[in-house]
Amino acid sequence: MELPVVNLKVILLVHWLLTTWGCIAFSGPYAWANFTILALGVWAVAQRDSVDAISMFLGGLLATVLLDIIYISVFYPLAATSDTSRFGAGMAILSLLLKPLSCFLVYHMYRERGGDLLSHDFLGPSQEHSAYQTIDSSEPPADPFAVPEGRGQAARGY
Repeated sequence: MELPVVNLKVILLVHWLLTTWGCIAFSGPYAWANFTILALGVWAVAQRDSVDAISMFLGGLLATVLLDIIYISVFYPLAATSDTSRFGAGMAILSLLLKPLSCFLVYHMYRERGGDLLSHDFLGPSQEHSAYQTIDSSEPPADPFAVPEGRGQAARGY
């Protein structure tokens, strides 16, 4: 079964919109938790190759599912006093209902970036695979004063 191609930006936009509307009825911890996780999603968009960014966004989405259930169940009777509050509560509930689907899609993006759920150690070192050379590498660094070949000039030391 092929998964639909869904851009991470679309997931962020939908949850941002629903969270903003949900803040009409629920403020405080609901807003802090959801907007913090959306900030992690922006980090995951900005660093397309980062396994850590997408894994933290996925973990945050999973955590907000539980937090939203608790927050909505505790404060819904207090929030549903007017039509505007009921609209905000409905949007928060819709956001909660869409989060498992978003988690599923983000998990597949995590796998595409090279993440492996079974071997990922959240408390250990990063799994980043980049072109940067680490300090404790055994390879000698490239000469920073090297002149490209064929230019006819010698490198001058300062």
